[in-house]
Amino acid sequence: MITETAVLDAVAAGEHHDPHSILGAHPSVDDTGHPVTVVRALRPLAETVTALLTDGGEVPLMHVASGVWEGTVRHEMGPYRIAATYADAPNWTAADPYRHSPTLGELDLHLIAEGRHERLWEVLGSQHRLFEGDPGTAFAVWAPNARAVRVVGDHNGWDGRLHAMRSMGASGVWELFIPEVDTGTRYKYEILTPSGDWILKADPMARLAEVPPATASIVTSSAHTWNDGAWMTRRAATHAVAQPLSVYEVHLGSWRPGLGYRELADELIGHIAQTGFTHVEFMPVAEHPFGGSWGYQVTGYYAPTHRFGSPDDLRYLIDRLHQAGIGVILDWVPGHFPKDAFALARFDGRPLYEHPDPRRGEHRDWGTYIFDYGRNEVRNFLVANALYWLEEFHADGLRVDAVASMLYLDYSRGDGEWEPNVHGGRENLEAIRFLQEVNATAYRAHPGVLMFAEESTSFPGVTAPTDRAGLGFGFKWNMGWMNDSLVYMQRDPIHRSHHQGEMTFSFVYSFGENYVLPISHDEVVHGKGSLLSKMPGDHAAKLANVRGYLAYMWGHPGKNLLFMGQEFGQIAEWSESRGLDWWLLDQPSHAQLQGFVGAMNRVYRGQAPLWERDDDGTSFTRIGAPDWDPNVVAFVRRDAHSGHIAVVSNFSGTTRTGLILDLPRAGAWNEVLNTDAAEFGGHGAGNLGLVYATENEGAPPRATLTVPALSTLWLRHARDPHMPTPSHA
Repeated sequence: MITETAVLDAVAAGEHHDPHSILGAHPSVDDTGHPVTVVRALRPLAETVTALLTDGGEVPLMHVASGVWEGTVRHEMGPYRIAATYADAPNWTAADPYRHSPTLGELDLHLIAEGRHERLWEVLGSQHRLFEGDPGTAFAVWAPNARAVRVVGDHNGWDGRLHAMRSMGASGVWELFIPEVDTGTRYKYEILTPSGDWILKADPMARLAEVPPATASIVTSSAHTWNDGAWMTRRAATHAVAQPLSVYEVHLGSWRPGLGYRELADELIGHIAQTGFTHVEFMPVAEHPFGGSWGYQVTGYYAPTHRFGSPDDLRYLIDRLHQAGIGVILDWVPGHFPKDAFALARFDGRPLYEHPDPRRGEHRDWGTYIFDYGRNEVRNFLVANALYWLEEFHADGLRVDAVASMLYLDYSRGDGEWEPNVHGGRENLEAIRFLQEVNATAYRAHPGVLMFAEESTSFPGVTAPTDRAGLGFGFKWNMGWMNDSLVYMQRDPIHRSHHQGEMTFSFVYSFGENYVLPISHDEVVHGKGSLLSKMPGDHAAKLANVRGYLAYMWGHPGKNLLFMGQEFGQIAEWSESRGLDWWLLDQPSHAQLQGFVGAMNRVYRGQAPLWERDDDGTSFTRIGAPDWDPNVVAFVRRDAHSGHIAVVSNFSGTTRTGLILDLPRAGAWNEVLNTDAAEFGGHGAGNLGLVYATENEGAPPRATLTVPALSTLWLRHARDPHMPTPSHA
């Protein structure tokens, strides 16, 4: 019999680090030396407590102290239940959580400590399962500084004293299997900090959380059956840099407010079918407490936001998109996390997920904490999280937010506010190693996925392989091109001739990385206005500028991304609190702009010179002489099979007739896209669908063509002259 009062008091209070050593069934010997099994259960305030055996036998337990009851069985015990009666409360019967062995094995604990458990979500968090004969839920959480941890929730009336967890030693993991806890159960962890305070925390590994502002975690499991096998097989065999890629960036809550994941499927697929994008990119779908953060202040890294449905509802949406031939990219935020008291911040009473040094562990501008990338378990938490979205939700890629803030120790810090690395430099070496690991691991585990960096500096080798000291991303957002080109386009056309370099400087470095050209949500908020509203001139001129700019962008080396609403000329600045102005499509000019985007995407996808060699500088040549015009930007793109497309943009407000242009080949060049076509809302000026380049002794072949004002032409060389339908390939 256990007689130590302090031990029993700790067990009764749920403060013992190893309650399984006291409670549950334990082999022992009686006074005569015969083997017996001692059963102990914690039932405070009970009048009687009995162990109910599977063979129908009953073992009465005696009260020892502090609500701990004990009895003896003279044989080995299998599964059993505990029954208790009360004077002023209903009788109670349940399986005993403390009869179970640990749900994590030694290998799991070793891999967690080493930071190498690539399927961390399968062992930490809450796992609904059948375990040692009992249906229930296994709970496991990493909290190495905790003195005790308890599971509280719907299953115990939010009184955690009956469900104290067991410490798994030096790993810092706490574990408990609770029978009869089903999916849908809300729960949190009560953590006894080193200072002696109890704090209440959501599960960092929860795969579902309550709809904000509620903050509890929820036990869940998946019943989704995937039907995208053909897509996944094809993706694994795809070299993404040599494929067409045009991305439609979506904020789920404001694309069409009120739609959940499942309702979005039909409408979003229909819209993408019209507009022709190859992929959608969802702004962060991980759970976040404040909608105004757009998802970039994550509190539930493994939990799709419950605002729009269940995790299986999100799986359904992605599955449907794949079946429709549309890829899915998810925004991912491993650079920082918010200070909300219920989540990761100071998780077990001390800095744990965040770096303990505020010079490295805090973003003062953003009011957030920075992950401790040098700690094995934290790095594992993030690497496994990337794999989780790729594995469990079949995401085709991750766009990593705010990479620059991760790379530099002095990011947004003044003198004396940062500490150099071990070599005296400003680079965050631990964050660099983490990014290399997550990229290398993602590509190894899921061939064909896309990893994007939102990186705004000149950090070298962002898309270089990790075995060549690169960060290992597949693509980098070209923020320089975005800033320069938007500054240029906002100028009155009469002044653009003095600033052509803003549109052409990117040609100098376009092949230094694998780039995506982004017109993202960041460019249409905080007073910047929508893409259409940035453009000079009257409404017709604004629309013409947008068409000409987008066709220039789609022709420029690199892949493409456009934020929702810009495809039909959203006028108002975007706000997450309201939907897009879909009513604009009732106006012909805006419907024509959307029709143009769809036609451009379809032509783009059919023209390999515009995407097949985006990583090869020899696939690109500037053209222009002898008839140079400072408002005209022209270049040629080539594919791997000698196909050529010339991109010719006139950013002035005047149609340029009789423009003489050097082209790399003589013969017919089909006008496969003309942004001034009448069907797109333009004036219909152009070249009747065909341009001829004639042999020119001692000089390249030359063509004379018309380039409408504020427009872009795509010309495709054809061996046999023919007249395609204007603006369609």
